[in-house]
Amino acid sequence: MGDGPLEHNQASHGIPSPQIGQDGEDLRHRTAGHAVIERLLQEQAGVPATSFFGQVFGASPLGADSLSWYRGAVGEIAIGRILERLGPDWTVLHAVPVGAGASDIDHVLIGPPGVFTLNTKNHTGQAVWVAGRTLMVAGQKQRHLYNAAHEASRAAALLTRIVGNPVPVTGVVVILSPKSLTVKAKPEGAAVVTDTRLLAWIRHQPVILTPGQIRMIADAAAQPRTWHRNPPTVTAPDRLRREFASLRAAVNKARARRIGWFLALVIALPLIVTTLSRHFP
Repeated sequence: MGDGPLEHNQASHGIPSPQIGQDGEDLRHRTAGHAVIERLLQEQAGVPATSFFGQVFGASPLGADSLSWYRGAVGEIAIGRILERLGPDWTVLHAVPVGAGASDIDHVLIGPPGVFTLNTKNHTGQAVWVAGRTLMVAGQKQRHLYNAAHEASRAAALLTRIVGNPVPVTGVVVILSPKSLTVKAKPEGAAVVTDTRLLAWIRHQPVILTPGQIRMIADAAAQPRTWHRNPPTVTAPDRLRREFASLRAAVNKARARRIGWFLALVIALPLIVTTLSRHFP
């Protein structure tokens, strides 16, 4: 994108500058993992309370259908915290509703190196392998590259429609805490980077946008109707953060109890074996 044609093109075609808040919400106020947390809390609403003995022995409060949503929320929140360090030159949007249904883009970044859509994947402790159009996790093929490329293409079309000039968008798959990331050949369609390398990778990209272009694109991106035909009613971010923090504390407490019981068993087992061997030689 050039240094001046975008502003000139918009004015010459009579395209109005985006007005923030005209749809009742500025997407810059959404919290990281917003959509995933909403779905997680919906799933958890139908999960029975943990029994007394379950609490004693550290049974997870998460329902069977909640676990994947919980892991996704943890991943998006972790990436959101990393993105907070980008600085004032960047606009960062989280959980952007897109299309006409319940789909969303995990993170949209607008800054000097351009526009990026981030697809966050929590593959903690798993081996990730990439070559060309193929991405595998623990030996299983995944559609992460295809999905990230589709998100970027979709975002480019939607932003271009509002801004009035081509807005290129780069798709990125962000892998959270993998056991390893092996890149045999450059990935096609989207970039692949780990959470620990994300900031360095972004800052290494060449500058292609002026401050004026960044503001124009950011203003367009902040409007819900840029992305969604009928933007959904959004739960207050503060409420979501409180409810998720409470659930996460319960999950961590249950995990700590399970670990405690395991360590107690490890310590007690030799004593039990020794005692039994004395009575039953």
